[in-house]
Amino acid sequence: MANPQLFNTIKVYRAQHNMSQSDLAKAIGVRRETVGSLENGKYNPSLLLVIAMANVFHVTVEDLFPHALTGVEESKQGK
Repeated sequence: MANPQLFNTIKVYRAQHNMSQSDLAKAIGVRRETVGSLENGKYNPSLLLVIAMANVFHVTVEDLFPHALTGVEESKQGK
């Protein structure tokens, strides 16, 4: 079964912090291409990477991935 794409607000927070993809990549220890793939939903990050991004932006994991927990709860309920 393929991994579903996670909706995220990374690009929004990056813009609010006047950061380029390269700036964010450097701050979290990945390549710029990885940030682009994250923003476009082509790559689902590890929990450690999500926490690192949340720390950079001073937000919660839920702020970065607002629908992630909703999707998990729905799948548990068989929806």
